Amino acid sequence: MGMELGVYSFGDIPTDPATGQLVAPAQQLRETIERIRLADEAGLDWFGIGEHHRPEYSISSPATVLAAAASVTRSIRLSSAVTVLSTEDPVRVFQQFATIDLLSGGRAEIAAGRGSFIESFPLFGANLADYDDLYEEKLGLLLDLNAHERVTWRGRFRPALDDALILPRPHGEKLDIWIATGGNPESSMRAGYLGLPINYAIIGGYPEQFAPLAALYREAGEKAGHEASALKVAVSGPGFLAPTSQEAQDTFFPYWKTSMAKIAAERGFTAPSRLGYDTQTARRGAIFAGSPNEVADKMIALHGHLGHDRHALQMDWSGLPHTQVMRSIELLATDVMPQVRAAIG
Repeated sequence: MGMELGVYSFGDIPTDPATGQLVAPAQQLRETIERIRLADEAGLDWFGIGEHHRPEYSISSPATVLAAAASVTRSIRLSSAVTVLSTEDPVRVFQQFATIDLLSGGRAEIAAGRGSFIESFPLFGANLADYDDLYEEKLGLLLDLNAHERVTWRGRFRPALDDALILPRPHGEKLDIWIATGGNPESSMRAGYLGLPINYAIIGGYPEQFAPLAALYREAGEKAGHEASALKVAVSGPGFLAPTSQEAQDTFFPYWKTSMAKIAAERGFTAPSRLGYDTQTARRGAIFAGSPNEVADKMIALHGHLGHDRHALQMDWSGLPHTQVMRSIELLATDVMPQVRAAIG
């Protein structure tokens, strides 16, 4: 089995350089659908849509965007990236994604995560003190709903279910549900124990350092009696392609810096610099920005450490211009994918 390649987006809204105002979300959403359509036509395997509740992102409801994407695509897998399960109702999430699965002929996926921001907690009346318990309980219920058409269930955070009929059912027998994590060991062990595929979001540092986590995940899965073929690993992180390395890195830098500067200010991290960026775009770093040959080489090298089954790039940080994102998607499909397939497939 070769490595799948894909793209994901949070619907970053660009700032108009002339006025300093955010571009209309409607335009960003239209462009997102065009990008998914192109990724499908170009033969990429997967497109993920994130969930955020902040002014700089246009997408708070991934399922709605994915349903629109289902109607204009034929073969690409459509996933959340991620569904912030802690602050959602698993019954509603299951129904939405089962519906997308029916609309798309079986191409829907859920990536269930805790989310990298906390805006959804006050918005939906969840207590941050219950951070771990919320996720644990809701994941358990989601898996139950996926396994059974009728569910009887009791928990702390939503009303009980008594022989509840859960409809619609997905196109196949079940939905594909992935665990999405930033890399804590407990998440790797939980995903392995449950026999669920795992997605590591790697936005900085050296991705090869995730090799022990992937090994821990596979070990937990095998100990729990799951087939090795069910234990899939995906990597997602920043990346951008242009015909030359210099163009890709120079184009991507200011947009990456804008996003990282916001996060750094909020969380008290060191402000992003060009030197730090150049370290990250180098051969071992987490930013896959470069020429197609360079990015393909980096993916193949990382596969040697992680043996991962999928690699997805977030290309549109801070609203990179649409034409450049479209070209980047095309280069990933036409230039990078054949090289990765030839080396790994």
